[in-house]
Amino acid sequence: MIQETFIENMIQLRKKAGLSQRKLGEELGVSNRAVSKWENGLAMPTIDNLYKMSKLFRVPIDAFWAEADADEEREAHKGMKSLTELYKIGRGPSSSHTMGPEKACLKFLEKNSGADRFRAVLYGSLAKTGKGHGTDRVIRKTFYPVFCDVEFDYTNTKLPHPNTMELFAYAGNQEIDRILVLSVGGGEIEIESLPSHPSEKIYDLSTFSEIAKQCRKRRIRLWQYAIETEGPDFEAYMQTVWEAMKHSIHAGLEAEGILPGGLNVVKKAKHLIGQQHIDESAETKENRVVCAYAFAVGEQNASGEKIVTAPTCGAAGVVPAVLYYQQQKRNYSDTDIIHALITAGLIGNLIKTNASISGAECGCQAEIGSACAMAAAALGELFGLDIDKIEYAAEIAIEHHLGLTCDPICGLVQIPCIERNAVAAMRAINAVSLASFLSDTRKISLDKVIQTMKETGLDLRRQYKETAEGGLAKLRI
Repeated sequence: MIQETFIENMIQLRKKAGLSQRKLGEELGVSNRAVSKWENGLAMPTIDNLYKMSKLFRVPIDAFWAEADADEEREAHKGMKSLTELYKIGRGPSSSHTMGPEKACLKFLEKNSGADRFRAVLYGSLAKTGKGHGTDRVIRKTFYPVFCDVEFDYTNTKLPHPNTMELFAYAGNQEIDRILVLSVGGGEIEIESLPSHPSEKIYDLSTFSEIAKQCRKRRIRLWQYAIETEGPDFEAYMQTVWEAMKHSIHAGLEAEGILPGGLNVVKKAKHLIGQQHIDESAETKENRVVCAYAFAVGEQNASGEKIVTAPTCGAAGVVPAVLYYQQQKRNYSDTDIIHALITAGLIGNLIKTNASISGAECGCQAEIGSACAMAAAALGELFGLDIDKIEYAAEIAIEHHLGLTCDPICGLVQIPCIERNAVAAMRAINAVSLASFLSDTRKISLDKVIQTMKETGLDLRRQYKETAEGGLAKLRI
C-alpha cells in the first residue's frame, strides 16, 4: 500500500510539473527507463534522486507518501469528456491498434515533415496482436511515401500501458526525434514527449447516481441532460454517427467473400439476412435479423472499412444492430434513435471514465460488455422506460460479461469477436426485458458494477487481455 501511494503521488507530481518521463530523467541525469521503473513499482529512486525531485516539484519529500485527501481525490476524478470522443467514425479493425496508432503517426509526421525515414517499435499488446490487427500496415500507409520500418518487440514487459509504441524520425543516419505513445483505447492516445492538449471535461458529473439524481430533480431524460451539456451542434453530429452506423450495416449485408488475415473466415451477414423461412417464428426472425446486422458491422470492421466506435471497433456491431432492428420493426424516427444513442453514450462514457473500454487493459468485458450495456440502455430509452429500469438494464448487461477474456485467434478481430457482437446484441435485448419487470428488486447499482468490472479486468492474467497468448487465441485453425 505504501509503494502504491508513492507511485500514484509521483505520477501526479510529475504530470503537475508538466514533465514527461524522459524529461524528468534528463533533469535527474537518469534514463526514462529508470523513471518508468519507479512509476511501475519495479524499482525505487535513490535518496539523492528523491531530494532532487522534491526540489523540482517544489514539495517536501514526505509528499511522495502522503495519502490523498478523499475530497480532493474525488474532485480530481469528477467529470467526463464529450460523447463525441466516444462515438468516432473511422476504419477498423481496432480502435486501439489501428485508429490510435494512425493518429499518433499523423501527429509525428506533421512534427517531423523533413525526416527521410521513420521507425516504429511496437510493444505489449500492439506487438502481440499487431500483425492480426494490421497495425504495421496502417503505420506504413500513414507515413507513405516516406519509408517506415516497423519492429515488434515481444519481450519488453516494463511498459506504462499494454498498448505502447515508440516512433523514431531520422535525417540521414541521425535520429532527430522520438516519442513514446500509449494507445489507451477508443482511438485515444497519450504522447509523453509532445505537448498535449487534452480535451476538457464538459460534464460536471461522472457517476450514474449523480446524473440520475439531477435528471429526476429536473424531470428530464438522460439524453436531454446530455444535449444540454454537449451544446447546439451535438444532435447534428449524432445524426452523422447514426448515418455511418446504418451505412456499415447496409454495406456489410451486401458484402461477400473471405475476410482478410489468413483464417479464411467467410462473410456471413448476407447469408444470415437471406435465410428467412415461410414458417419462421417472430422470435427466430428477431434472432436471425439482429445477428445479421451485428455480423454486417463486425465484418466491415474486420475488413478495415469505416465503422463507428461504440465504444470500440471490436464491439462496434452491438449498438447499431439492436437499434436498426427496432427502427425497422417499429418505425422509430431517426430522432428517436439518436436520443437512444445519446443515452447509450452516457453509459459508455461512465464506463470509459470510471473503468476502461480497452480490451488490452481489462479484457473483452471492457469492450463487448460495455457495448452490451450501452445497447441495453439505448433500448430502455427507446421503449420509454424510467431511469431506474434503464440503469438496471445496463447493470445486468455488464454483470453478466464480467471476466470475459480478450482472446482473438491469431490476433484477428474475427474469431470470436464477430460472433460476440451478435451474442451481446441478443443479450442486450434480454437484459432490458428482464429489467422492465424486476427493477424494483435489484440490489446492485450500475456504478458499483462498473467499479467491479475495472477490478476484475485488473485481476485478469495478462495473456487474456489482447495478447493472442491465452484462451481461444492458442487454438490453431
